[in-house]
Amino acid sequence: MEITRRTFLKSGSMLVAGAAISSFVGASASRVAASDNINVALIGCGGMGTVNLMAFLENKNCRCVALCDIDKDRLQKTASRVAEIQSKKPDFYEDYRKILDRKDVDAVIIGTPDHWHCLQFTDACAAGKHVYVEKPASNSIAEADAMVAAAKRYNTITQVGQQQRSGKSWIDMLDYINTGQLGTIGHVHVWANFLYGVLPPPIPDSAVPKDVNFDLWLGPAPVRNFNQQRFHGSWRLFWDYGGGLMTDWGVHLLDMGLLGMKVKTMPLAVTSAGGNFFSPDGAHETFDTLSVSYQFDNFIMTWENNCGIESGPYGKNYGVLFKGTNGTLAANREDWQVYPEGEKIPAVTVYGDSQDHKKHVGNFLECIKSGSRQTACNIENGAFCAKFAQLGNIAMRSGQFSLKYDDVKKTFGNDKADKYLKPQYRVPWKFPN
Repeated sequence: MEITRRTFLKSGSMLVAGAAISSFVGASASRVAASDNINVALIGCGGMGTVNLMAFLENKNCRCVALCDIDKDRLQKTASRVAEIQSKKPDFYEDYRKILDRKDVDAVIIGTPDHWHCLQFTDACAAGKHVYVEKPASNSIAEADAMVAAAKRYNTITQVGQQQRSGKSWIDMLDYINTGQLGTIGHVHVWANFLYGVLPPPIPDSAVPKDVNFDLWLGPAPVRNFNQQRFHGSWRLFWDYGGGLMTDWGVHLLDMGLLGMKVKTMPLAVTSAGGNFFSPDGAHETFDTLSVSYQFDNFIMTWENNCGIESGPYGKNYGVLFKGTNGTLAANREDWQVYPEGEKIPAVTVYGDSQDHKKHVGNFLECIKSGSRQTACNIENGAFCAKFAQLGNIAMRSGQFSLKYDDVKKTFGNDKADKYLKPQYRVPWKFPN
């Protein structure tokens, strides 16, 4: 007997879960009237998922109708916060596909680990929902392409959580770069140095916590025994679920570098060097030490992460700098500053206003009302940045160190690198068409 997705939803059997794959009836996402409420649902009630939802609920015409998580404790905590804001309590779900069946859900927020983004995003598009997805957009290059294709096919309004694009100080920074006052820019440098990028030595596997559906948490990722180090809070340091600081902070900051230099294509080449040198005995798989160089026709862009420390250039443990013949501009979320070469240009300091995230969510909601797919960071933008981050990791993971990626043929022309382009989803989950 063929097992349909609806059969699964009625039975609740996890054995059936993977067989019930993406059978949503295709429907273009609809525009919401300016006078109407926008009903949102949160998939993934962890840290950033809940932070995103709270930002949505600051808008008086937005209400939360449903929450989804595989951890009942997280569901309850997020529900309690929602109850402080709105009178009606949201419904609870363990499986996100039940949310997508609801006709009253206009938009979903995806705050799950990175390895889940692609399936949940493409399923939401097919179900006619608009999507706000946390960064990085995807955990692989092939997934990024699939997400772009789904959004175009179903005319979905999308926003990727790269909120710098909505921040006034960042917009002012880009405007300043466009004036040409820095002179000829030959080097863009991006860096992120954070304590959380390393883990202590491995700990033994343990029993799955009560009220956690770990098999559903794994989803399309390989079967693993439960281990607390690979779960809440630190999953991004393991290749099955994330890409370390390269993808976590990289997409935020590389995005600003690419925007500042008006880059629209893949680099001519990418070169990586690194390893796990700061904490060689740590449980993390992702690189705690990494240096990546992206070659372009008339400049280079470099990435650097040093995990387990929190110091960096110009007194910033993370940031992006543009080095020009007239001066250097260094920026992060707190401020951006111009350091002149001699007296060629004036020194400049501009401070951030901490409103980036609020404005980013507001931009998404306004685009839903107007029907515009041109949000501040739609999936096309987010996927582009995700690919750059993946390129840096792949060059290092594959042991090839220097690669050229053909974004038309979808290949490096190198088998050792190409195997990292597309994940092998765990049966019976299927990669979206």
